[in-house]
Amino acid sequence: MRKTTSKISIIGGGNVGIRYAYAMLIKNLTREIVIVDIDKERVEGEVMDLSHGIPFYSPVKLSAGDYPNIYGSDLIVITAGISQKPGQNRLDLVKTNAELYKKIIPEIMEYAPKAILVVVTNPVDILSYIAFRIAHQLTKKPAHEVIGSGTVLDSARFRYILGTYCSVDPANVHGYILGEHGDSEFAAWSSVSIGGVLLKDYCPVCERHQDHHDCEDHKLEYDEIVNQVRNAAYEIINRKGESSYGIGIALTRITRAILKDENSILPVSSLISDYLGLEDVYLSIPAIINHEGVRSMIRLELNSSEQIALKKSAEKIKDVLKNIALE
Repeated sequence: MRKTTSKISIIGGGNVGIRYAYAMLIKNLTREIVIVDIDKERVEGEVMDLSHGIPFYSPVKLSAGDYPNIYGSDLIVITAGISQKPGQNRLDLVKTNAELYKKIIPEIMEYAPKAILVVVTNPVDILSYIAFRIAHQLTKKPAHEVIGSGTVLDSARFRYILGTYCSVDPANVHGYILGEHGDSEFAAWSSVSIGGVLLKDYCPVCERHQDHHDCEDHKLEYDEIVNQVRNAAYEIINRKGESSYGIGIALTRITRAILKDENSILPVSSLISDYLGLEDVYLSIPAIINHEGVRSMIRLELNSSEQIALKKSAEKIKDVLKNIALE
């Protein structure tokens, strides 16, 4: 019989980890949260601060702990690592964070080997692959139990910006940003829909461009939308120094799908196998998510330009991985 309550451990008590913990408390998705960070005293302060709001939502056991305290976790979310600074791209972080993961993953496998792992640290696709390879080497952990946050946030940004552009509720916009969570990501325009209608069929009835009957007429605007999505993190970091609220909320969506066994379709980063000739690389493709992690991947019918973009993302990630020793 499955447990009726759940336990989540967060590895990394920086801005992203704490924003996620805060969002989890408000969403009431778990009964226990453990936060592990090298600066335990500061995290204890964060826990005290967060705990004082517990009378206003369902009871949660919240604590600052060490790796032994993650024992029994159903889900472990890894946010630890150096964060992106103004002028950096996500790949600039790879060497330092890869070395950190070589220390973190063995600790997790010792105390919570059966937990689903959600990797958040950037570059997320590369670190998800590293986390899986280390975990698999240590405990034979299957790939479906190690996933990255991928382009879940990027896709939410995409839906928000496109919904604003088309003057419709973003909740009624359905579409994905795919590939790398980074500069080579792309929009799968061929499958975007609004209210169940493919975008190419929605354009003629859109109040914004009633005089245009072909989505190609809006190509420049659509390219600008993707640029806004791709550059969103850079713009936020340039203005406030870090980006954490959006990903904190996005992580609650992934968490809900896992803990509530929802079979939700989300564009997480997962191990790609036999898809458009791609193998042995973590990329964001829509996947069915439940209590086992990734149940299966949705093999979208991408058009030729989207297929090329996906392969370019894969090549970029593999090129970086070639220079990282996983032993």
